Amino acid sequence: MTTFPTDFLWGASTSAYQVEGAWNEDGKEPSVQDIREPFPNTTDFKVAADHYHRYKADVALFKEMGLKAYRFSIAWTRIMPYGKLNPRGIAFYNNLIDELLKNGIEPIPTVFHFDLPASVAEKGGWHNRQTIDEFVRYCQVLFDHFGDRITYWQTINEQNMLVLASKVLDGSNPSWKEVFQSNHHMLVAQAKVMKAYHEGQYGGKIGPAPNITCVYPKTEKPEDTMAAEYLSAFRNWLYLDAAVYGVYNHQAMQLLRALDAEPDVTDEDRQVMKENTADFIAFNYYNSMTAAASDNEEKEIKDQQSGFSLAGFFKTEVNDYLQSTEFSNWPIDPVGLRITANQLYTRYRLPLLITENGLGQEDRKTEEDNIHDSYRINYLAEHVKQLKLAIDDGVEFIGYCPWSALDLISTHEGFKKRYGFIYVNRDDEELKDLSRHKKDSFYWYQRLIEANGLMEEKQ
Repeated sequence: MTTFPTDFLWGASTSAYQVEGAWNEDGKEPSVQDIREPFPNTTDFKVAADHYHRYKADVALFKEMGLKAYRFSIAWTRIMPYGKLNPRGIAFYNNLIDELLKNGIEPIPTVFHFDLPASVAEKGGWHNRQTIDEFVRYCQVLFDHFGDRITYWQTINEQNMLVLASKVLDGSNPSWKEVFQSNHHMLVAQAKVMKAYHEGQYGGKIGPAPNITCVYPKTEKPEDTMAAEYLSAFRNWLYLDAAVYGVYNHQAMQLLRALDAEPDVTDEDRQVMKENTADFIAFNYYNSMTAAASDNEEKEIKDQQSGFSLAGFFKTEVNDYLQSTEFSNWPIDPVGLRITANQLYTRYRLPLLITENGLGQEDRKTEEDNIHDSYRINYLAEHVKQLKLAIDDGVEFIGYCPWSALDLISTHEGFKKRYGFIYVNRDDEELKDLSRHKKDSFYWYQRLIEANGLMEEKQ
């Protein structure tokens, strides 16, 4: 191959609670993100980037940048506040979808992105089996109202990270058994949603959107390779084997049994999972991980990419061959994207869509309103090169939607940690005027899209 596919979807991503704002307007119910205490030295999500009121101007900027796709999430709390249909919430997403299509941008919605309705959380959240039916009812509304214009649906964003981080994010400090029972309910809910979508014959495709990464063994020791296998099973294949094959990964189940965390699974659960599986895989990639044999100490996960350990199985290690990001100290590994993509395609043989990949940094606006973010351009350019090599390897890719289309509130580091191609004029202390400014990366991505990913060869 000498080019990316002609129909390749160059896009960018956001999520509802991190970008929309308008947390209590037009009938919206508060989500768990709206009611929780902000992390120290960060702001809350109640205004965010004010995309709810500025979506037309934002979409105009997306068009100017050349986006072929926009991956966003739909707020359950706008569509079904307190379990009841909200016409104003339907209207907002109808308008957003129509505005995107009018500007030649493919809308790619995620139906759940970390923002459970507060009323559902009060009843036990995902640990309550009744949430399965509430989720299916909500998704059916989405399919019925928007299904005629959507080609690619994503079910749950980063279910694996939501599950693994819940040990520290949930103030109730749930047991591993409770954590993986909740995870099981999400998997069953996802299968039932895929069943509803396929039976409705809406004409598109549906799949999960986990955070996936390759795992390297720290050394050539066989025990380190076994540790890497266990971490991959626990972090990656547990969720994707269920979504694609309809069964639990065997190594992951061995680990859950050792943690006394094997979920209660009914015969009906097994049947619905086996019979209703994904059409494609969306995945978020930020970095690789490295594992070594366990030293029998346990270290909990702190965020999407931080290391953690499970006694008797694995511990995560620093990879001495990789540089790290300024925020969070995440390793930077573009080659890992190619490795991860090949692992996914070899294992599942389904089309892939990258729905997050990006660099969070403290961008600074000059007096002339310029934002020089060469570090972000370098990061993304190296990942795009590896994406191209993965396609040359034979991996089938739908598109690439880096994080994020515009600045939004980082879940753990607030507005200080920026990812966007478009600068939003606010910080954690002051809303300012929320004006939009094009970063250097905006113009770089614009040229990249015009060249269909082959900037160097075009030049």
